[in-house]
Amino acid sequence: MSSVPEIDLSELERLLATGAVLVDVREDDEYADGHVAGALHIALSTIPERVSEIPSSGPIYVICALGGRSARAAEFLRSQGLDAINVAGGTNGWIDSGRRVVPGDSPV
Repeated sequence: MSSVPEIDLSELERLLATGAVLVDVREDDEYADGHVAGALHIALSTIPERVSEIPSSGPIYVICALGGRSARAAEFLRSQGLDAINVAGGTNGWIDSGRRVVPGDSPV
């Protein structure tokens, strides 16, 4: 198992209220079906070529459906010098807990 730091969904919700950066690494159709409001969409397969689009100051929280892809993305981003943190439970957990998601291609 990697040494990528991780937070839970309650902590993510609190951090988003303070303007935290969230990157959703799911595929296009998954993101469009519903994502956490404000999540920047960069599919896992495109992270290496799009890393410059991710803010480099402060922590970046990374989410996928369950936590596996986001852990891999966070590990890669950390290797690039970014303070990436995995979100345990992912978007599926966010939805299952009754939290709101937004559909479509736009973050909000």
